Amino acid sequence: MQTIDRAMEIIEIISGSEAAKWLSITDISKECDLPVSTIHRLLNSMKEHGLIQQDPDSKLYTLGNKWLEYGLQLYDSFDFVGQIRPEMERLMNEVGESVYYNKPFGLESLVVERIDCPTNPIRIYDQLGNRIPMHIGAANKAMLAFLPHAESQNIVGELVAVEEQDAFFERLQAVKLQGYGISHGEKTKGTSAVAAPIFNQMNELIGAISIGYVNFQVSEEREKLLIDRVVEYGRRISVKLGYRY
Repeated sequence: MQTIDRAMEIIEIISGSEAAKWLSITDISKECDLPVSTIHRLLNSMKEHGLIQQDPDSKLYTLGNKWLEYGLQLYDSFDFVGQIRPEMERLMNEVGESVYYNKPFGLESLVVERIDCPTNPIRIYDQLGNRIPMHIGAANKAMLAFLPHAESQNIVGELVAVEEQDAFFERLQAVKLQGYGISHGEKTKGTSAVAAPIFNQMNELIGAISIGYVNFQVSEEREKLLIDRVVEYGRRISVKLGYRY
């Protein structure tokens, strides 16, 4: 288990680096606080499995193509190509804003897909693969509101201060009643998002679709339109996946 833990620590360091995702073995050794010899042994093993690759000239390391292979396999398993992505593209074309799909993963959600509007010069940019704490953002609140109560309670208990939990649950109840989540400036100042939950044929919450937009001089009519559209598309996708309202 120690070897796996160390390997994952290396992956997290490389994937989170700011230097174009390429690091030297010395940099990795310092970040992991492990001897270079240990890091070298781990990197060689990971290279054999395609998890790490090394530039032959600079000798720097980055993530291997095996992660892309796994990601594409997972992508297909989420019904993106046939079910979800086409609806996201239609929504993007209707509202002229960036559209996102998030999935819950424990205390965080993962940005799994993003469709940007090519005609909109101002884009809200959340990188694919970003992990966002579940109590932050419209998509996460939409998911938290519709998760089983015990699961939602555990997540809020871990992320929200005790003295703020009652008020937070009241807001989640409002989200559930209205059928959508909304946030203003929680992740980036001057931006907003509206989101709706998505369910599968087992009536389980599997994610949320959201619209991100710059909130400068956005009228009430425009905001209402965005809310109406994201709620409608959340329902449409859920129905396509077999959910019965």
